[in-house]
Amino acid sequence: MKKGLYLFVVLLIATSLLAACGGQAAPTDPEPQDPGVEAETGLTFDTVKLAFIHVGDPADMGYTYRHHRGTTDMMTTHRIGDDQVLNFFNILPGAAADTAILEAVEWGADAIFATSFGHGAHMLEAAMEFPDVQFFHATGDMAVEADLPNFHTYFGNMSQARYLAGIAAGLRTESNVLGFVAAHPFAEVITGYTAFFEGARSVNPDVTMYVMYMNAWNNPTLEAQIAQALIDRGADVLGQHADSPATQTTAQTNGVWSVGYNANMTPAAPQAVLVSPMFDWSVFLTMAVENLVNGVPNPTDFLGDLEDGMVFLSALNPETVVDGTEEAIAAAEAELRAGRNIFTGPMFDNDGNEILADGEEWVEPQSAPSWSFIVEGINVIE
Repeated sequence: MKKGLYLFVVLLIATSLLAACGGQAAPTDPEPQDPGVEAETGLTFDTVKLAFIHVGDPADMGYTYRHHRGTTDMMTTHRIGDDQVLNFFNILPGAAADTAILEAVEWGADAIFATSFGHGAHMLEAAMEFPDVQFFHATGDMAVEADLPNFHTYFGNMSQARYLAGIAAGLRTESNVLGFVAAHPFAEVITGYTAFFEGARSVNPDVTMYVMYMNAWNNPTLEAQIAQALIDRGADVLGQHADSPATQTTAQTNGVWSVGYNANMTPAAPQAVLVSPMFDWSVFLTMAVENLVNGVPNPTDFLGDLEDGMVFLSALNPETVVDGTEEAIAAAEAELRAGRNIFTGPMFDNDGNEILADGEEWVEPQSAPSWSFIVEGINVIE
């Protein structure tokens, strides 16, 4: 009896203690989990660490400036501190890229973002070596084939914004000759200037365009020299896929017009610039970092557009655009937002060969632009 009573008392005390610390509390349903959440990450917006590897410097007031602006806007949205972000600037593909990635990993980066097409192979190799780090590559085309859970590519459909800017150029030109300062003979560049030209031709069927390559992304001296060469060939409106405002200032010096890129370049050349097609990289970065913290898988390949604000136009410059430009752009933008494909036939090359049949559409297979045809009316100067 004493032994039984003793066991009863011990059991009673243990039960009381468990109840006091919740051990015997009635079971409750778990906290509802956000849709798509895979798992708890242990990260918060106060602790996440992010590294950014840039091919240039924000002082270019173009490509890297816009990428870095996307970073700072994302930081503001998520209240991420400066000590949680590590930036690498002027990192060209090669050993410097490998070193920067390794330093970011050793610093403790939860995610690494790289902004140049040439960074792709370095990012992919690192993603395979460091599976606990998320890697995001802007402008790249390797993630879909690699099919890794920690390697992603992203871009904006700049063709849409370039097409709209081309409308401003096609209406403005008086010589019916456009010029385009192009970085490299890469598909991304060809896609962009083709869209620009198609926009111009949509409102001015008589327009033609000269293209000259720099074989560099950012070289203000060379940009100015090529801009001058295009003007000397009769171009009175210049476009660019180059990182600085040198094309714009050269246009202003010569009394012609221009279309900027990546940043609103009107302040650099207020008597020349019509408008500037631009990226808002924060659209993707804000989403990607939120997903990272919440444990939501990020898309392997992401393409933003006009509809989600990933690409857009700066304000038109009232000092340089012709009357009716705003209305023409608004009408075309409505069509693009409704799903119109810029790359729709009939389209031909300069030899009369059919690229796309009447009504045939060409659709990008992933986010990285890949159109590589030179269409009728565009003349590449070697």
